[in-house]
Amino acid sequence: MSKTVLGFVGLGNMGAPMASRLIDAGYELVIYDRSEAALQALVAKGARAAASPAAIASEAETVLISLPTPDVVKLVCTGADGLSSGTKIRRIVDLSTTGPQAEAEVATKLQGTDIKLIDCPVSGGVAGAKKGSLALMASGDRGAFDLLVPVLENLGKVFYVGAEPGMAQTMKLINNICSAAALAITSEAMVLGAKAGLDAETMIDVLNAGSGRNSASVDKIPRFVLPGTFDFGFAVGLSAKDIRLCVEEGERLGVPMMVASAVRQLFSITKSEFGHDADMTAVIRTVEQWAGAEVRGKDVKA
Repeated sequence: MSKTVLGFVGLGNMGAPMASRLIDAGYELVIYDRSEAALQALVAKGARAAASPAAIASEAETVLISLPTPDVVKLVCTGADGLSSGTKIRRIVDLSTTGPQAEAEVATKLQGTDIKLIDCPVSGGVAGAKKGSLALMASGDRGAFDLLVPVLENLGKVFYVGAEPGMAQTMKLINNICSAAALAITSEAMVLGAKAGLDAETMIDVLNAGSGRNSASVDKIPRFVLPGTFDFGFAVGLSAKDIRLCVEEGERLGVPMMVASAVRQLFSITKSEFGHDADMTAVIRTVEQWAGAEVRGKDVKA
């Protein structure tokens, strides 16, 4: 795919660094976001701001979107002044986490148009978006996907998981519930250890040298909990949404999700206690409050 005009809608914590990488790779980017500050930050790097998703879709054949909820994805893709109203667009790459049912609904609404929907959620957090080390799970028309690979490889490692839109969403929900469950159980375990008098940093070292090693013990807790910053960069409200979508998909397919349901409860309580925009690592604060013990590094305690 030649380095020509690309569109990008949604310049939040994940979208902005991904869009920035595409600019750095030499693509001409036309962008839209409701936040003027988010727009101007990328305009300063050479992007052009558009008045609406439809305006972008009249300039670019390929438009990438990174949006927070299924309803917003539906609105941007097929709503009034949405991408489907554009005159040039041929491919939508949905980098959001919407769940398979919402993605299938968008694909159905696009039937009869010349637009191919590539379902392509990502994993790796803000750090991965900045470094270009994300895991990208893609599904949809294989020919359209093959054209997009040179673009997507600027964002990370690309996996094609199936031909039907929504299959990649299922893969992403599987990834996210594993990640959330790791954070939930590691949070409980770390608080248990802290209340028993164990040193938090020593616990992390032992876990990471043994069979308890996981994404929370390697990254989230040592980098964002022990220092007390709680700034991993992903909102607990969005994480709770992803977990809910996973549990609902399990129910739809008749798969018992007992552990996932418990994780959903902990994240929902954390969202209620600390707010939608609190960092997802705040789940440990919920356990800390209940237990009356705190998990922090030595420097923070001092």
